[in-house]
Amino acid sequence: MAKIPKMKPSIRICSLLIMCLVSAVTVTSRICAQDQVPVMATVSEPPVLVQAQMCEAIERFQPVNPAVVFSISLGRVYCFSAFDPVFEESIVYHRWYRQDRLISNARLVLNPPKWSSFSSMQLRPADKGPWRVEIVDSRDKLLKTLRFSISD
Repeated sequence: MAKIPKMKPSIRICSLLIMCLVSAVTVTSRICAQDQVPVMATVSEPPVLVQAQMCEAIERFQPVNPAVVFSISLGRVYCFSAFDPVFEESIVYHRWYRQDRLISNARLVLNPPKWSSFSSMQLRPADKGPWRVEIVDSRDKLLKTLRFSISD
């Protein structure tokens, strides 16, 4: 049998204290590890579309002369969209289609707390006929489809 060396009482007490502390820390860390609940990543809220219109012009960030049929003589048509609330900087797209063919994909940045934005399309004589603009969020979720026509 191994002989245990004699220690001074103060060294024995210190050794016992250190062993108790190490044991307590080990037990506490095991208990805490069992009690921890996994934290879910926060999913940001998408902006809320409150208004969407096709129009002849934009003045002071408001649509002017909303319609569904526009004359080619206007030279340009606008898609207006307003979001409230906007929780954080977000991206939306105005996808312009002529006769089911994607013509333009306008990327728009929205900022909190609310935001209005617009995109436009210059009209050429060949652009007569049915059009649509799809307003889509950054996750490619369709928020609204606006249908309109260009005529003489």
